[in-house]
Amino acid sequence: MTADVRRVLLVDDHRLVRAGLAGLVAGDDGLEVCGEAADGVQAIALAASSDPDVILMDLSMPVMDGVAATRAILTDAPDTRILVLTSFADHDRVREALAAGAVGYLLKDSEPGALLAAVRAAADGQVPLDPRVAGALLPGATPSPSGSAVDLSRREREVLDLVGEGLANKQIARRLGITERTVKAHVGSIFRRIGVADRTSAALWARDHPA
Repeated sequence: MTADVRRVLLVDDHRLVRAGLAGLVAGDDGLEVCGEAADGVQAIALAASSDPDVILMDLSMPVMDGVAATRAILTDAPDTRILVLTSFADHDRVREALAAGAVGYLLKDSEPGALLAAVRAAADGQVPLDPRVAGALLPGATPSPSGSAVDLSRREREVLDLVGEGLANKQIARRLGITERTVKAHVGSIFRRIGVADRTSAALWARDHPA
């Protein structure tokens, strides 16, 4: 193994799904499976002991679901990149997982190459969002018609770009050398200015309206 191999933890309550994902990940030279969990409780324990770079997290599981597991893992290890695996009908659960700190999501019927690319992107600090679900997750409010002409301050743009990279408020605060409370204030102002209601929509806006 080379030093830049990314460690991936697989979390799904279906043994066959885990086996398929394990074979797929193991076939990529830049990735390795560092553990497999069948529920959220196992995922928390393995995340602490195996130090994964990326966690592929199912949402619907016994004992503890993926949303609760995501929240718990990121409380102890906020730099962990958690990528949700979902079905198209799970919009509300995806919103909950993203609010808990997941950096992106994939549909379970994604092409193998797309899944591997998303895992690598998550490990590199990007925000993988399946376009088939992204539109359905946008809030009911329409974005500001002024589009890229929205008058964001330099600091707000810096915060927005880091939100677009999937960083949590605490991580943004460390990156910019400001307090977490200040980051929260900027995020709230940004949401109002660009007409969105959650971090996923803000990330999509940032991607479509580069500085």
